[in-house]
Amino acid sequence: MEPILVSPAKAAFLGVPTILFSILIPLIGMGLFSFLVLRRVQPLLRAMPIPRPDRLKERIINTFLYPHHRMPRYVLAGAIHITILSGFIILALRWIALVVLGVVESINTSGGIEFLIDTYINVKDLSATLVLTACIVGIVRRGLFKPARYLVPLRYGKNRSWETLLALSLIAGLMLADMFFQGSHTAAGIQKGIEPKMLIPGTGIWLTTRGLEQVSITTLQGIHLAAFYAHEIIFFSFLCFLPWGRFFHLITALPNLFFMKLDKGTVKPVRWGVQDENLDELESFGVKNFEEFTWKHLLDFYSCADCGRCSDRCPANAVGRPLSPRFISIKGRSYAHQHYPVIGRGPDPTPLIGSVYEEDEIWSCTTCGACEEECPLMIEYIDKMVDLRRGMVDDGNVPQSLQKPLKALEKRGNPYGKMEKKRAEWTANPAIGRPVKILGKKETADTLYFVDSITSYDDRIQEIARSTARILCAAGIDFGVLGPMEMDSGHEVRRFGEEMLFQNLKQQNTEAILQSGVSRIVTADPHAFNALKHDYRNIPPVEHMAELMAREIRSGRIRLKSVENPGVVYTYHDPCYLGRHNGLYDIPRQVIDAIAGLQRVEMTGNCRDRSFCCGGGGLMLFYEPIEEKRMGQLRVEMAKKAGADIIVTACPFCLVNIEDAIKTSGMEGKMQAIDLVELIDRHMISENGQTDE
Repeated sequence: MEPILVSPAKAAFLGVPTILFSILIPLIGMGLFSFLVLRRVQPLLRAMPIPRPDRLKERIINTFLYPHHRMPRYVLAGAIHITILSGFIILALRWIALVVLGVVESINTSGGIEFLIDTYINVKDLSATLVLTACIVGIVRRGLFKPARYLVPLRYGKNRSWETLLALSLIAGLMLADMFFQGSHTAAGIQKGIEPKMLIPGTGIWLTTRGLEQVSITTLQGIHLAAFYAHEIIFFSFLCFLPWGRFFHLITALPNLFFMKLDKGTVKPVRWGVQDENLDELESFGVKNFEEFTWKHLLDFYSCADCGRCSDRCPANAVGRPLSPRFISIKGRSYAHQHYPVIGRGPDPTPLIGSVYEEDEIWSCTTCGACEEECPLMIEYIDKMVDLRRGMVDDGNVPQSLQKPLKALEKRGNPYGKMEKKRAEWTANPAIGRPVKILGKKETADTLYFVDSITSYDDRIQEIARSTARILCAAGIDFGVLGPMEMDSGHEVRRFGEEMLFQNLKQQNTEAILQSGVSRIVTADPHAFNALKHDYRNIPPVEHMAELMAREIRSGRIRLKSVENPGVVYTYHDPCYLGRHNGLYDIPRQVIDAIAGLQRVEMTGNCRDRSFCCGGGGLMLFYEPIEEKRMGQLRVEMAKKAGADIIVTACPFCLVNIEDAIKTSGMEGKMQAIDLVELIDRHMISENGQTDE
């Protein structure tokens, strides 16, 4: 049967067989692309190691599941990205087939697979139409409406919107070229009496076919060849364009997702492969130069899509601190491009702090994890921040406001500089109802209540300790505290880069815990909970009081009376290190909802894994950042907007910050804050049927 149109493999242009172009374009394109990728890999080969090829099954599942539930959080942008990504996956086979069609006249479709091929072609046509539509919407959105989260503040350099517009234009060009290539062939077939199979009305192929039906065969032949080579040139140009900027994430995204950090709440060690007891043998700590990042963290820089989601959810950015997580990645990528250029040698290496990143920028991070929770590509920020801080601390570069609490922690084991013997003074209050054991040589218990520094020494927060003790007593739990033997958990000490101080605190606490002989640990402080659970080793299992209370309420050992004032509306503030870092969202809510008649509302859009950090977080209470407004004040405003009268939290640091924000926002008398254990303590029914108030 005579072919409808001459294929690119058999045609000629000015006497030159076009098959030559079909061979040269892919060869040149793939050769250049391979060269560019090899150059981009150079800094990764010089970076620090990190062991990530573990838990293979979990990594494979996460690679294909993780990004998709985060994309729709920004509805229009998510729809555009999902449409283009899905289209790329579907169209990949078509693009391979087109390269082959450049050198062979036709692909053998015998063997009973004609129906499958026809079905794929129609799915491909529909996908190409949707991708083209998404590109047009994206171009209009980026070019005319310019969403705020894509803008680049002057201090971060020039806006690179042109890069996005160019990429979307190239993708749109690919779709149009394919539509005209296939549409011209289908239109020629119609003129020769061959009806197309399963042509879907409304698709790009359908439209181009209908538009070209009356065009002469000679013209259709020209359109057919021009569209084919336009597609090839655009495709390989787009491929070689990727390694130059942020669209390299189309190549690096899957590897970055595969090697993602699997254990939330943890902080990377100072150096992989070096045991804690051998840290003093290292010449330096942390990251001071670019190559001291791990190869995964450099892969993060390449994988950043510059979508701005991280910065849009970052509480530090929201209150005007000099931190935007998005630009941590962008500046890292720019450094890699500058110092590892495609051709030639780059400038000599420079220290990161002061040339790439600013001190205040790195200290402004609360390690709340909102940026990592929002990123669909699972870029890691907290480990980078901690490593950069370690480098600054190693050089003696510590903010003035943090020097005193860090010295106090080194000397007294708490940031307040108070005497160790005063750590358990809160237990002397008769309102607890019974003596609290101070564990040691004479006293033993099954459960250790790890109090931590703020709850031990802050007059207001000591109420949380007393409520915790009363709840443990009411549940019939044999518990005690370490008293003077307890040191600060060191949670923030480690995340502020003072690794050796953290190791000392951890060692003292570990020895005291093991000597106490307890079989489990409970704490009402999410920071202590996270440290004991993730940073310590070889100690009894630890749980947060929310978990214990939920279990004891279900068992009936803790009975609760109905809420006193049904007209009061409560809302729950998710602490960062209880929620995002440890996944405890439902349990605290179940505890609150166990109080009959209590009205609870959510801070919609700012709860659970999208909760907004209070700005407290241990040593952050001592840090004096540059900011336009306090995070706690924004949080109180969110609670007010939700219609809440009382904010319940499950973290002493959150309670301090939120209560302070209520005062500074002029909301005293209109809004209150209370810790979860205090709420349950107030509603407990004692053994004699009376409330424990």
